[in-house]
Amino acid sequence: MAGKIVLVTGGARSGKSTFAERYAAQGGRKVAYIATAQIYDAEMRERVNIHQGRRPASWPTFEAPYMAEEAMVQAVKGADAVLFDCLTLYTSNLMLAPAAPTDREERRQAVLAVIDRLLISARQEKSDVIFVTNEVGLGIVPDNALAREYRDVAGLVNQKVAGCADEVYLVVCGLAVELKKIAVSLGKGDLNG
Repeated sequence: MAGKIVLVTGGARSGKSTFAERYAAQGGRKVAYIATAQIYDAEMRERVNIHQGRRPASWPTFEAPYMAEEAMVQAVKGADAVLFDCLTLYTSNLMLAPAAPTDREERRQAVLAVIDRLLISARQEKSDVIFVTNEVGLGIVPDNALAREYRDVAGLVNQKVAGCADEVYLVVCGLAVELKKIAVSLGKGDLNG
């Protein structure tokens, strides 16, 4: 039997990573960590240092800015829970990869196909897999085409993972609300009548 898939979302500095870390570690579980960040500047180095400083040294870390489905296959083998932080950085990595398609629609399809493979690999063992992601669609409409494309693709990635997830948490001001328990489902019926 596969473990649960859990999605933790929220805005910047909402407390989502801290919540996800505590969720993953509850009950003294053995946790593996998949990190997707790439460090290009001092600000990102500082953010990574903060995340590393919060994590216990006993958590094996898999660096996966690309090919995270392969890291997931390894991580789920030896852990009770796998924490994947984060889907939005992973999405930007995929969109901006040197080998990414140049056509917008092909790029979107390529990213979503990678996410499908990631979700399949997350269901291979009994480990719970906790995905962290940013809710990027609540702000103003970005002023450039790439930023709008990123917002749209990240939203689709979040919807895809939320659709597969057993639990989805929205974190605001450090407080988490479980969305699937209160979500309304209208199904996929015909809108014409």
